[in-house]
Order: sequence, then C-alpha cells, then structure tokens
Amino acid sequence: MITPELLTGAGLCSPSLAEQWAPSLEATCVRFQIDSDLRVAGFLSQIAHESGGFRFVVENLNYSAASLLAVFGRYFTGPLATAYERQPEKIANRVYANRMGNGDEASGDGWRYRGRGPIQLTGKDNYAAFSLAADVDALVHPELLEQPDAGSLAAGWFWDTHHLNALADAGDVLGMTRRINGGTNGLDDRTAKYNAIRTYQSSGV
Repeated sequence: MITPELLTGAGLCSPSLAEQWAPSLEATCVRFQIDSDLRVAGFLSQIAHESGGFRFVVENLNYSAASLLAVFGRYFTGPLATAYERQPEKIANRVYANRMGNGDEASGDGWRYRGRGPIQLTGKDNYAAFSLAADVDALVHPELLEQPDAGSLAAGWFWDTHHLNALADAGDVLGMTRRINGGTNGLDDRTAKYNAIRTYQSSGV
C-alpha cells in the first residue's frame, strides 16, 4: 500500500527519500495492521509532518535564546536562555531531564533519548519499551531510529500502542494530532497532507 509513487504523488517527500523509506514503511504497516486507505493516510500524514517529509529524523534543538523562552519558557529565564542558546546538547539535557524515564540534567539522557525517527520518539522510557517490543536495541543504540527500518518500526509501534488506528478509521485528523502531539501543533499541515494522500488514493493511480 505504501509505494514511492504514493509518497511522491501526495507531495510528502522527495523521490530519493521515497525510495529509501517506502519499503520499511510498508513492512511496518503490515506489522501493525495499518491496512486500509484511511489508516495509511492517517499514519503517513502525521509522520510526514513530524519529520518534515522524512528529512528530519533526529530532533533539532539548535534554539536561539528568544526561541527557548517561547518554546521552553518553563525551563528558562532570560539569562539562562542566553547561557544555553545554540547548544543543542545542553538544551536537550535540561528540557528533558527527570521525565519520560530520563535521569537528571547531568545524566545526558535528554540528549541521548531526544526525538528520533519519523514519529520523533522521545524519552528513555519510550526507547526502552520500543526496544523490548520490537527486539531493536534502541536503548543502547538510539541512533538506529534515524534509519528507515528501525525508524519506521518505532513510528508503527507508537501508533499501535496509542491506538491510533481507531482514530484513523474515523478520519479524525484532530484526534490523531492531539494524541501524537499532545496539542494541535501543525494541524493545518497535517490536514493538508492527509487530504493530499486521500486525493492520491482516490485517483486510482
């Protein structure tokens, strides 16, 4: 169901990235019963948004001081934001410390288990649970999620454990977005991608 032609025809990514990711995404969809046009459209629209069309499969935390205050204001004051700006590793270790199974800021877990894969899997607990479920040693080698096979599997695992097929069956883009994002960030783009996929699917190409 997922082919390079679908990925490019719906405008989700470049031809070269479509060739790289389509086989792994197809195998993941088979494994996690993402097995209808509605489910595929839901899945692909969400992960294509999260990864910027499969271009960004590791979280970019290269924030300016102003952006830190805007995005992570609960973790930074003005002077602290200036001290941390443009230092992605330090930023990750601070904002992800002591949550999602991560240790404190000094542990380095925030950086080690920052968002990866097309779903941007984040946090030591998620990496550990995925590793156990999929028999992928992502806890020891988190960089594996930057590759199509493990990255696609992580996206499918997250999708499955959060029961997103049910929302996809209902065509509920808002519900899928909230469950993945925790809010409605990027809803317009996710919806546009969803509609583009559905249009391609209905074209019979």
